[in-house]
Amino acid sequence: MNYILALDQGTTSSRAVLFNRDGQPIATAQQEFAQHFPKPGWVEHDAMDIWQTQKKVMQAVLKKAALAASDLQAIGITNQRETTVLWHRKTGQPIAPAIVWQDRRTVAMCDELKQRGAAASIQKKTGLVLDAYFSATKIAWLLDNTPGARSLAEAGLLAFGTIDTWLIWQLTGGRVHATDPSNASRTMLFNMHTLTWDASLLKQFNIPASVLPKVVPSSGLLAETDAHLLGRSVPIAGLAGDQQAATFGQACFAPGMAKNTYGTGCFMLMNTGHTPVQSRNQLLTTVAWQGPAHSAINLNRTAYALEGSVFMAGATVQWLRDGLQIIQKASEVEALAASVPNTGDVFLVPAFAGLGAPDWDGQARGTLVGMTRGTNRAHIARAALEAIAWQVADVFQAMAKDSGLALTELRVDGGASQNNLLMQMQADALGVPVVRSKVTETTALGAAYLAGLATGFWSDAQEISAQWAQDKKFEPQVDAQSRLAGQARWREAVARSRSWAKA
Repeated sequence: MNYILALDQGTTSSRAVLFNRDGQPIATAQQEFAQHFPKPGWVEHDAMDIWQTQKKVMQAVLKKAALAASDLQAIGITNQRETTVLWHRKTGQPIAPAIVWQDRRTVAMCDELKQRGAAASIQKKTGLVLDAYFSATKIAWLLDNTPGARSLAEAGLLAFGTIDTWLIWQLTGGRVHATDPSNASRTMLFNMHTLTWDASLLKQFNIPASVLPKVVPSSGLLAETDAHLLGRSVPIAGLAGDQQAATFGQACFAPGMAKNTYGTGCFMLMNTGHTPVQSRNQLLTTVAWQGPAHSAINLNRTAYALEGSVFMAGATVQWLRDGLQIIQKASEVEALAASVPNTGDVFLVPAFAGLGAPDWDGQARGTLVGMTRGTNRAHIARAALEAIAWQVADVFQAMAKDSGLALTELRVDGGASQNNLLMQMQADALGVPVVRSKVTETTALGAAYLAGLATGFWSDAQEISAQWAQDKKFEPQVDAQSRLAGQARWREAVARSRSWAKA
C-alpha cells in the first residue's frame, strides 16, 4: 500500500490524483461536468453528475497508473465548499439540483436577516459574514421551494450535505452521513466555539436538525468505500474543504503562515492557531482542520484560519477571453499584458458578481476606468492582472490588521500562479515575497496528507513540512511610495464600482 488517492471535487470538474510517499503526484485524471444557469444569478449542478464524474476519474486514475485498490493506503477527499445538496435517505437521489456556492438567489433572504439585526450574532457564532455564499440560506430555500421537501425533512427522510458529505454517502453506499469541521464551518449553522451544530441558528433559518450530517475529524478513519467501486474496500481517512486542504498542502502549520489559491476566485487563508480570531475587517473566521495528534505540531487540536474570498480571479481572464474577446486562450494574457510597461492609469474592478472580502458589497458592479484614446487591449489585459493582485493585497492587509501578525511571505498555488507576470505584480502589491510551491496540486495534496497522517503513511507534520519545496520566489521590485500610490488609485476605482448601483 504505497499510495494515497485524493479525490478533488471542484466547481467545474472532478479530479483524482495519486500521491507517493514523497508527496509527489504520480497520476491524475480529470473530467468536467455541466454548469447550469437557469436564471440570472442562479448557478446549479446535478449532484449525480458530480458523483458519476468523481467515480469515473477515481477508477480511471488507477487504470492510468496500472494500480489496484490493494495499492492504496487510504483516500482523502477535498471539495468545492458551501455547495448544497438535499437527497432522500431511502433512495439516495437528490430532490433538486445542487445550489452552487456562486449562486445569489438568496441575497434577499440575507438582506432581510440583516434588517432584523441578525448579522452580528451570526458572525459571532459562525465567524461568517451574513451572505448568500454560505449553505444555510440555500438549505432554507430548497426546503421552501421544492415540493414536499419540508414535510420529508420533518419526517427525517432528507439528508443535507456539502459535496464532501454527498461523496462519502455515495462512496459508502449510504452507510455514512458525515462532514468535517472545515466544511461544517462554511454552512453558517456550525458554532465555531463549541464545534457543534447550533440549535439557535437552525431555528433562525428554520432547518430541522435531522437533515444534518455527523461531524468527524478532518484526519481520521471515518469510513470505508463499498468494495464494488474499486474491487476492494479502501479507508476514507482525510476530509477538508478545498481551501483548507490547500493550506494543509502548503504546510502552513504555524500561526501567521498564509497561502493564496488562484482559481476561479482567489482564496487566502492564514493559520491563526488554536483560537478563533474574530475579524474586525470583514474577513471570515473558519475552521482550518482537526485531526489526530502527531509530534512537532499538535494536529489533534482544532486549527483556525482567517479567510478572505475574492470572487473574480481566473474568471476575470475568462471574461477577457469570452466577454471582450481580446484573447483567444487564457494563456495569452501574460504576453499581451507584458507588451506594455504599465496600464496607462487604467483600472479594472471585476465586480461582476459583487465584491467579496474585505468590501462584501453584493451591489457593486464591474468597472473599467481611466481609459483614453491611447488605451488598447494590452492595457486592459494588464489592468485585469493588476486587479487580481490588488484584490489579494486588500485581503492580505486586512489579515495583518486582524491577526496582529506581520506577514512576511505569501505561499501561492492554483492555475494562475503559473503566470510569472501576475506573481511579480502580486509581490509588488504586497511588499513581501510571493513563493510558488513546486507541487501545484496543493489542494489534492492536502487531502492526501490528512488521510496519510491518519493511517501512518506519513509520520507527522515535520515530515510533511520537509517535503514542501519552492518552485520560485518573487521579490517586490517597487518602492513603498509607488506601491501606496497604486493602492490608493485602486481604492478610488473600487469606490466607483461600489457607487454605480447607488447612482
